[in-house]
Amino acid sequence: MALPATPIVKLNLAQGASFGPPFVLGTSKLGFAEFSSTPTNIVDISSSVIKIDTRKERNLLQDKYTAGQATIRVVDPNGYWNPQNTASPYYPNLVPLRQVTVQATYGGTTYPIFAGYIAEYKYTYPKDQETGFVDLICYDAFRLLFNSLITTVTGQAAGQDTGTRVGKILDTVKWPSAQRSIEIGDTTCQADPGTSRNALEALQTLEFTEQGAFYIDRAGMAVFKDRTFVYNAQSASPVKFNNNGTTDINYFGITFAHDDKTIVNSCTVTRTGGTAQTYTDTTSQGIYFYHGITATDMLMQTDANALALATAYVTTRKDTTIRIDNITLDLVTLGYTTGVQAALDLDYFDTMQITNYGQGTTSIVKTLQCQGIAHSITPNTWLTTFVTQEALLDVNY
Repeated sequence: MALPATPIVKLNLAQGASFGPPFVLGTSKLGFAEFSSTPTNIVDISSSVIKIDTRKERNLLQDKYTAGQATIRVVDPNGYWNPQNTASPYYPNLVPLRQVTVQATYGGTTYPIFAGYIAEYKYTYPKDQETGFVDLICYDAFRLLFNSLITTVTGQAAGQDTGTRVGKILDTVKWPSAQRSIEIGDTTCQADPGTSRNALEALQTLEFTEQGAFYIDRAGMAVFKDRTFVYNAQSASPVKFNNNGTTDINYFGITFAHDDKTIVNSCTVTRTGGTAQTYTDTTSQGIYFYHGITATDMLMQTDANALALATAYVTTRKDTTIRIDNITLDLVTLGYTTGVQAALDLDYFDTMQITNYGQGTTSIVKTLQCQGIAHSITPNTWLTTFVTQEALLDVNY
């Protein structure tokens, strides 16, 4: 069956890696190297791709956004992907950290799905078969941020809000200003500790200090959402999904869970130079037993701020309910335009209303946030899975 949208995979095989927009190379000075500007060398490999798997999501248990990932399988009948083949049109540019984008065209519009870097080429040449294939193992810019060592943050100062400090860290590693979407934070920071760590670690410390969100979006933008957005991100007009086959967007599969994995009823937060601040909900502990977390070396300015964070963290996570972990859309079999549009449009924090009719006359209706998107695409199949979570309560502190 024909795919409802057309996948497009492009590589930039020019020498030099960059934090810049996909296929627009700039200068990136990292803790371990400096990447210089070079001409682009764009290659559209869509016709050779036989499988695409992409995933980005927030890890509910670790309470942080993880690196976006993609595995792109390319057939290699001519040995062009052999890095030692001097006759290959790609020679000598098959090296790690080349930029890659995955997009899809639908209804005359091109939608981004993934933007990142090739971390590994995995070669498979089956015995007695003429054609082999190569899996391109890719990660988004979290990979480069993890490998970017920093100590002093350029332009940092006590009293900066978390959004400003995020920007200063990105400045330090020369992340292009045009590739950012940074909100003003609701928490003010003390001076940067100046310790040796990687840029991703520094950014995720600010993410937790703010109780905001830091991630790389599907177009390669660095995004920081403040606490006000995170605690109020619920649309009055959610995208509706239903398994009755007659209304809303029909879905192919659904996974439920009812457990204690997301419960937190005790939280201890210690800022750099401060005293440990703990908030506990004894009622929750009486029902679910102890579920605690500890966060150290946070960057808020006062112990009162640290206690407020601990309080809000427990208040929004002390109880549990049945959870919809994910739903899956079959974009080919179901053959609907609304499902395809949702698969290409929905992103982190978009609101989804999911209705499931089960045994007898029972049903479950949940209004949730999208907190992860995965695509699995072959020449004849396209499955899109949305990871979901309960929206956090509106807690002011």
